[in-house]
Amino acid sequence: MRGSTPPVSYLVGTPKGKLSTLEQSLLKRDWQQARPSVRVKLLPHDNETYVLAESQDRVMKERSMRRRRLRKYLDALQAIAQRKRPMQRDALHQAIGAAKKEAGRDARFAILEVTHRGSGRRQTATLSYRLDRAKLREAWRREGCYLLRTNMTDTDPAKLWAFYLQLTEVEQAFKELKSDLAIRPIHHQLDHRIEAHIFIAFLAYALQVTLKARLKHSASGLTPRAALEKFATLQMLDVHLPTTDGREILMSRYTQPEKDLQLLLDQLKLTLPDQPPPKITAPTRA
Repeated sequence: MRGSTPPVSYLVGTPKGKLSTLEQSLLKRDWQQARPSVRVKLLPHDNETYVLAESQDRVMKERSMRRRRLRKYLDALQAIAQRKRPMQRDALHQAIGAAKKEAGRDARFAILEVTHRGSGRRQTATLSYRLDRAKLREAWRREGCYLLRTNMTDTDPAKLWAFYLQLTEVEQAFKELKSDLAIRPIHHQLDHRIEAHIFIAFLAYALQVTLKARLKHSASGLTPRAALEKFATLQMLDVHLPTTDGREILMSRYTQPEKDLQLLLDQLKLTLPDQPPPKITAPTRA
């Protein structure tokens, strides 16, 4: 993208591991306010600009989640370590593995030491542990932070953060296309079929965005997915009634909406069309 013609501007996420090499340089930079709860640091490096963004809302969320998982993990380790009788070696390792699985990445904040005694099937093991405070302090500093990389020369932090929010909206759009709208990849071989598939996907997403906007004003506690699930209870069916003279009466009818669906329709100011009149077909000839 750097040497493309015409030139392409980009703003992409960068793994947090890159902070290890840029942290000292970023510490010398001053924070700039992008939004009331978001601040950023800008660092030009190798013909690019690295953007370190910190969201206070995200900081509180990540710290709360980490504390909860870490506290549960330490309680599990303490229960294993304080057992009065030594555990069998395999049972102890299984218990540690189960605790680590539930703690996820937060298990890295504890340093474990397992001591084995005996041999053969009667081999036992004991556990001791301690917090890795250096890793914990490092994680504390990086909570709620995003590291971005861009080739744009604009140094307005508010504008860069707005571009990043657009990126997250695009990612959310692809997620909703796959999950809420269930438009999975379909392998086409002809160009016009590919274009038709993209067009239908775009129309479906446009309708979903419209529904989301209307829900925001009329039923803010409801998501588009929940609304679509309610709409799915409304079905259309054709009733065929044969007559004695060989003709057939066709009545197309939709099911009457239930109370909660009718309430949603009223909130969105949507009115169902009138039931279509019945159709009578000509008699079949023998």
